[in-house]
Amino acid sequence: MDTIDLLRESRYLTRPEGRIAYAVAGDGPLVVLVPGMGDLRSTWRELVGPLNGAGYRVAALDLRGHGGSDTTFTEHGDVVTAQDLLALIEHLGGPAVVIGNSMGTSAAAWAASERPELVSGLVLVSPMLREPGASSRLRPLIHLLYRVLFARPWGVAVWATYYRTVLNKGAKAPWLDEHVRALRASMRRPGGLRSFRELTLALDHSVAEVRLGEVHAPALVVVGALDPDYPDPAAELDWTTTALDAQGVLLPGVAHYAQHQAPEVTVPATLTFLAGLPRTETSWVAPAPHGA
Repeated sequence: MDTIDLLRESRYLTRPEGRIAYAVAGDGPLVVLVPGMGDLRSTWRELVGPLNGAGYRVAALDLRGHGGSDTTFTEHGDVVTAQDLLALIEHLGGPAVVIGNSMGTSAAAWAASERPELVSGLVLVSPMLREPGASSRLRPLIHLLYRVLFARPWGVAVWATYYRTVLNKGAKAPWLDEHVRALRASMRRPGGLRSFRELTLALDHSVAEVRLGEVHAPALVVVGALDPDYPDPAAELDWTTTALDAQGVLLPGVAHYAQHQAPEVTVPATLTFLAGLPRTETSWVAPAPHGA
């Protein structure tokens, strides 16, 4: 089974209000991959094979209302995503290194502060660990904009276009068009666009920022120099690495998705970071593909 087929092979974790879809394969220390807002677990397709090959058991999950996960959830955001993450690590037999992208990094950091015994390391790609300076003042206007932009019938097209162009400015994965088609299909499911819109309205990364002093797991931070989510990507990298006492990598020609815009750098940097961590073996019996 190749990497992309693995990522399509869903298992399910039952949570209050619905199920979280995930895929898992391999043996060894656990690594859990968390995508960002409006993305799918297949965003990690370039990492899964090398991680398995290096002797890691890899799990990748879909956010609430995204991909294979149910759209029945009424709560969204960093904290409940972190709680889903922790539940999955416990289910699979942690601890785990958590690799997150965008809002997935906020959930990963919150999880590391809440249950440090379950998070042995962090790889944070395009981290969103604090709110922009003017966001609280502008939040009502931003929320109104989100309600308009991500409404029917144009909301799916707006996000897909923004994802493909602005957030992937610079280098592009050869499979980006395929991935964007999968994003569109996910959001067109009953409840998919609504779940995405509710997530955009619920996000408040200050819940992660106030917990950063409690994060003691070793961390690697990867930032693209073209990332539109930062006024100054290099300054954001410096702030994040200082806050977490972390290693940092700034990638030229890359925007928000270094995991597939620059896998030739992101993959070896991740493997080198993981190789420097203590290897914690856990006993694990693979559940049936559609087990809870």
